Amino acid sequence: MWKDFSCLPGEHIITWLLHCWDNGASSLELEGREAKQLGSLSREGGIDKAIGKKAQALSLWRQLLSSVKERYPFSEDVVCWPGKWTTMEGGIQYLRELAVQEMVYYDPDNAQLPTDPDEVQCTQPMWRKFVRSAPSSYTNSLAVIDWKSEEAPTVDEVAGRLWQYEENLSSSLVSAVEKLSQDIRQLKEDISYSPPAQTRISAVRSKRFSAPERGYRAYTPRGILWFYLRDHGEDMRKCDGKPTSTLRARST
Repeated sequence: MWKDFSCLPGEHIITWLLHCWDNGASSLELEGREAKQLGSLSREGGIDKAIGKKAQALSLWRQLLSSVKERYPFSEDVVCWPGKWTTMEGGIQYLRELAVQEMVYYDPDNAQLPTDPDEVQCTQPMWRKFVRSAPSSYTNSLAVIDWKSEEAPTVDEVAGRLWQYEENLSSSLVSAVEKLSQDIRQLKEDISYSPPAQTRISAVRSKRFSAPERGYRAYTPRGILWFYLRDHGEDMRKCDGKPTSTLRARST
């Protein structure tokens, strides 16, 4: 049981809380003495000392939230993972962590408030933090999404929309990559079968992409090249951190 709820080395407090929720902390009812017997869970003396402080039986989840709040009474003292996420799965994980951060400072006696991070309303401040943490390939599209505060969807609803967006984006990207792959193969064939340099130059100049393809390449050239190279057997680990011009050179 201790392994399910113990904080990993270097793990942020909010990340640890979410991992405890996902491991069933809300379904585990413990009296104060029993909670104390779990030992050091958070790797922070102030939090561990507060766990099990109340004698009555409470869910471990509620005890963990109240212990973090006691250790950090002001919300600005607790920060979520500040780095940028790189995958939609990582982005949704970060959004759920923002929900947990909200829950730490909920009134535990207010039955109207959700006990599940996925049922927390995604407020405008939460959404702005999420968009700021997004990679550049997502930022412009996510920034235009908006809703009124009283109509704020739950984190779970937002996650569903984000997965749908990712699926649509992936489908469009795959289609564009396949089309680009065909065009590059055709271009190589044109060049290889052309006589002298002047003809080869003409062949290159005569090759044009349609308006939609040019638009897509203008917005996501690196993503298209990355998928193209991967699909053609390139070891993409060697491409980490390389400029787009290097990826373009490898595709020719």
